[in-house]
Amino acid sequence: MALYEHVLIARPDISPAQVETLVEELSALLTKQGASVGKTEYWGLRNLSYPINKQRKGHYALFNIDGPAEAIHELERQHRISEDIMRYLTVRVDELASDPSPILSRKDRGRREDERG
Repeated sequence: MALYEHVLIARPDISPAQVETLVEELSALLTKQGASVGKTEYWGLRNLSYPINKQRKGHYALFNIDGPAEAIHELERQHRISEDIMRYLTVRVDELASDPSPILSRKDRGRREDERG
């Protein structure tokens, strides 16, 4: 099976709890399609580089997926149907990283600097 990294941007007017529920539902969908989800990360509400649907912020989430292409096609079809998801991107990778993504590492570094200073 192929390895994928998948990032989605959800609307800013939904709560972080709703985003977590959305992530769990999408993970269950992938599992049902024969894929396995290695890790999921919620990156929080972040500023967008440019407005999307007149929105300047969005909830970001990352999935590491090991599964068939059909599972990815179904996931992307669900994204196109959903009104909560503004953008998504799926990239096929050679290997999945098990350590935290650079986005989360940067957040942790900022927290540690705040605690020291």
